[in-house]
Amino acid sequence: MDLFEINIIKMKRAIMIAVPFLSIIATGCKNKSDKKEIAVSKHSITEQSFGMYESKPVTEYTLSNASGMQVGIINFGGTVTKLITPDKNGAMGDVVLGFDSLAGYLQKGNPYFGALIGRYANRIANGKFMLNGKQYSLAQNDHGNSLHGGIKGFDKVYWNIEKIPGDSSLKLSYLSKDGEEGYPGNLNIQVIYTLGSDNSLKMEFTATTDKPTPVNLTNHSYFNLSAGKDSTILGHELKLNSDRYTPVNDLLIPTGKISPVKGTAMDFIKAKKVGRNIDLVKGGYDQNWILNKNGNNLEEAATVYDDSSGRFMEVFTTEPGLQFYSGNFLDGTLTNTKNGNRYVKHGALCLEAQHYPDSPNEPSFPGTILKPGETYHQITVYKFSIK
Repeated sequence: MDLFEINIIKMKRAIMIAVPFLSIIATGCKNKSDKKEIAVSKHSITEQSFGMYESKPVTEYTLSNASGMQVGIINFGGTVTKLITPDKNGAMGDVVLGFDSLAGYLQKGNPYFGALIGRYANRIANGKFMLNGKQYSLAQNDHGNSLHGGIKGFDKVYWNIEKIPGDSSLKLSYLSKDGEEGYPGNLNIQVIYTLGSDNSLKMEFTATTDKPTPVNLTNHSYFNLSAGKDSTILGHELKLNSDRYTPVNDLLIPTGKISPVKGTAMDFIKAKKVGRNIDLVKGGYDQNWILNKNGNNLEEAATVYDDSSGRFMEVFTTEPGLQFYSGNFLDGTLTNTKNGNRYVKHGALCLEAQHYPDSPNEPSFPGTILKPGETYHQITVYKFSIK
């Protein structure tokens, strides 16, 4: 064997040793790169035009977190336009009903999809209430009663939106002027939406007034945890932390009584499918449950589970009541829907944290009158996970 052949053999051995070593280095570099990408992943806020309303630009702000959850919010109505979360297979899906354009939200018959509701969420009987010896008259926009703030409630007004430093929160503000929709007092409202790293959407409401006035604020998102794969929520399992509710008449106005849920179709103390007893409830579920909680602490009010997707939603609130609505009035006729989906009866459910309906006319219910010098404050959290 000559010197040339010996050198060739040495080179082959060097290559055999070097290749695995280089592979290790490459793998190590790749891992370091992956870790670096994960490390820099964080919350973000993006913006895109969503049309014009009352000569003002409507913008959709999208909050995103490191795990890929997204929440969309627009100026019109302070509306939640999308809420994208993973299912048990990691596939992302939008779990709230909504529209693909502003035209959808402006259409007649939009059932308050994702909107902020006020000045008084839910119903006030006959559109009237007495306050300090004076009778106030409101728009009778729901079978002779006032619903969700009237003809142009907070769901149809233009909210000012600003980003809060930290890339995870938006602050919405609105001034409801004295006499708007018949309500007394200039009411300054702020709502802060925060997307948490734990896949939670926190909504914090505050308000102040210069005259005594009823205040009852909430968000009216419609949830379908299957992200549209199931056309209804009748198979969703619901649990409500409540053993009492406020019965209503045929126009969904509370009778003033408080009744136990035990032994009735209203009993969700243990999780059960929404459709299990719904036929026993005239028109479907649209009542206020009195939450089992201590004062104004933030406590769990409800859970919802969709077995097909594995999505699990928890609802926490400081409010004394929770309106559970099973989408009874959805009928498949809404246009401009996401992906052209038909939103049919029971296509989604609402869990609206609030005070009881018609409280200004029911002295035995927790009070809803906000006075000058006081601050209205409530927090509601929707938290998503896989089960």
